[in-house]
Amino acid sequence: MNRFSRLFGLLAMGVLAGCGKPEFSDAEKKTIASLALSALPPPKTDTTNRFADVPAAAGLGATLFFDVGMSGDGKVSCSTCHKIDRQFQDDLPQAVGVGRTNRRTMPLAGVAHDPFFFWDGRRDSLWSQALAPLENPLEQAGNRAAYAHYIKARFGERYERIFGPLPDLSTVPANASPLGSDAEKAAWSTMTKAQAEGVNRVFANIGKAIAAFERSIAPPQTRFDRFAAALATGIQLPQGDVAFSPEEILGLKLFIGKANCVTCHTGARFTDGSFHNTGVPPVANLPADRGRIDAVAQVEADPFNCFGAFRDGDASACGELRFMVKAGPELARAYKTPSLRGAATRPPYMHAGQFSSLEEVVAHYSTAPASVEGISEIHPLQLSDRERAALVAFLKTLAE
Repeated sequence: MNRFSRLFGLLAMGVLAGCGKPEFSDAEKKTIASLALSALPPPKTDTTNRFADVPAAAGLGATLFFDVGMSGDGKVSCSTCHKIDRQFQDDLPQAVGVGRTNRRTMPLAGVAHDPFFFWDGRRDSLWSQALAPLENPLEQAGNRAAYAHYIKARFGERYERIFGPLPDLSTVPANASPLGSDAEKAAWSTMTKAQAEGVNRVFANIGKAIAAFERSIAPPQTRFDRFAAALATGIQLPQGDVAFSPEEILGLKLFIGKANCVTCHTGARFTDGSFHNTGVPPVANLPADRGRIDAVAQVEADPFNCFGAFRDGDASACGELRFMVKAGPELARAYKTPSLRGAATRPPYMHAGQFSSLEEVVAHYSTAPASVEGISEIHPLQLSDRERAALVAFLKTLAE
């Protein structure tokens, strides 16, 4: 073969790669197919919430999600941090409700697939998760008695059509909760067992309605999904929207190969839903945050967990809670693997916004610094500048 023939061959290979016709092994194709949105099944039926797929409950949940009346100061709603036009997150390093929290707001697309919730997994169902911000003094800063009264006054008829009769709240204090201020705790202690059970039931149903709405939030298809679909069918990939550049192809190969990102960022949501210590540094001047290791006691103590009195269905649904890992050094500073879908357009990154760009994230995983507590699961990848840039280029295809 003369030099002109070799040059033509090299050019042809480049054109084919630009047209989205790279060479992938059968194993790589199988992995790529598993990451495509088409591989994402519908969320599992939530037997702990019999209203999870009831349209009327989802409608009420949507109303409550956007209602600033669902807060202590009448100025904050779920949508304050989970902004509908920003992938249901807020672009801040730490969320700001009534006050500033110590964690980044997580996007909600596909959240109903998770077994545990929040960065540390301190709640075990989507509906119990929805309750925590309502009483958190830094988020919505309300109390459950006030929410029960608010529901009765503003949404009483809608509530009763879905959940049945509201309890008698005529003698329930205006503001009371087993959490919150000393005054709210004191007021809660004056309530009868029946009153407390009635308020807790309304409170639980608020969470179940919001969860029914959040189950409807699904990730959108991206350029990666169109590329994966074309690759799976074996059709000729056209130029334009479906095609991957050589750099994006390299990034994809690194993601599922040498860089080993797919070990944790797996499945169609690009997350295993589990908790890992990856050596992410703490943020100065924020409260101590040890991640999963401190969340185990919280999820076990939650009265709205799967073992609690407000679960629908029977305890057979509680396998995740029953068999969760409760102790071990691997839980220290372990945080949930975030979904990478749409990540390129929502910096900053990590549980407290430690990194401002994808380039910083990739650099962290390439160098793999030691964790300040426990042992990081990642090891230095020693990626070249070209490989780092390729990984970032691929990640951007998950947001286009």
